[in-house]
Amino acid sequence: MDNYVIKELKRKYDLTKDEDVLALYAKLQSGEYDLSGTEGRRFDDEVYELAMQARERQRQNRSRNKKKITRSSGKRDKKKSRRKVVVLTRGELRARRLLTAILVVAAMSCLAYFGIYYYDSYKAQQLSAQLTEKKNDAAVNRMYGQTQTVQENADGQQITLTVLDEYKSLYNQNKNLIGWLEIADTNIDYPVMQTADNEYYLDHNINQEEDKNGTLFLDSACDVVKPSTNFIIYGHNMRSGNMFGNLDKYKSESYYKDHPMIRFDTIYEKGTYQVMYAFMSHIYKEDEIAFKYYQFIDAASEQEFDSDMRSMQEMALYDTGVTAQYGDRLLTLSTCDYEESDGRFVVVAKRME
Repeated sequence: MDNYVIKELKRKYDLTKDEDVLALYAKLQSGEYDLSGTEGRRFDDEVYELAMQARERQRQNRSRNKKKITRSSGKRDKKKSRRKVVVLTRGELRARRLLTAILVVAAMSCLAYFGIYYYDSYKAQQLSAQLTEKKNDAAVNRMYGQTQTVQENADGQQITLTVLDEYKSLYNQNKNLIGWLEIADTNIDYPVMQTADNEYYLDHNINQEEDKNGTLFLDSACDVVKPSTNFIIYGHNMRSGNMFGNLDKYKSESYYKDHPMIRFDTIYEKGTYQVMYAFMSHIYKEDEIAFKYYQFIDAASEQEFDSDMRSMQEMALYDTGVTAQYGDRLLTLSTCDYEESDGRFVVVAKRME
């Protein structure tokens, strides 16, 4: 439903024109359109950012015009002219009061929206800092002693696995924890969750509280024990920069060169990955024949693996020189890309031995 409404709004309003952007923003703030789904919230964030930019341009234009008027006023005839007295009718006064009231309500709504938006972003950043501190607190983790889980390996046997020391306290806080993702010298430093429901952590944090920032999560079809050929981790492209809000910086080859390595630990073992590909894609219809990166989890054969590697290489924005062979383990990071409808930006890395 959100995608249909968004499509109609984009048809009706030209998002390259400031007046259309501000008009659409006012409509969204009034609650005239219901965009409560995931795509709707992303579109709402996009319009918000565009509206802020439009207002800043208007402010700058007003400032320039004011300076022009000030300079030209000295050249005007200094003769005083009689002031015109404007008498408003009762109807006009009522209309003016109504308009003022509407503007006040609209301003208060905008302030409330901005306040909630920035407060949510601030809370997400605070929570992230607390989780990192907890992960690195050896004394807290020692309190839990040895933490083990029973899992089934690739041969169908029941095996006992030990949770790494730094993740014991977080795992006991929420047993949906499956690992931790970190890219050095960036703000991507978050726990990674996994449940049978891929939708849950789109709008919940590690405390299982509702949170529009969501939490990074591993595709439910991935298996860290057997393990899967490709671990796919999803996260929101937040305008605040939270979660995967800065992942699309990998569109720049120079950024890749500064950040070629990714660390992804499962709760059972540490892992370091080297970036291979960065590319843009989108969500395809079920009957479309195309390489769907989000379905590449386990390669059934070497031929299938090589075919998928070629597809990603063809889509890559630049050549890293890094390649993979059948049997290598991969890591895929996926987030939304706002350049097209249902767009996705993807970074794929290979595990280093």
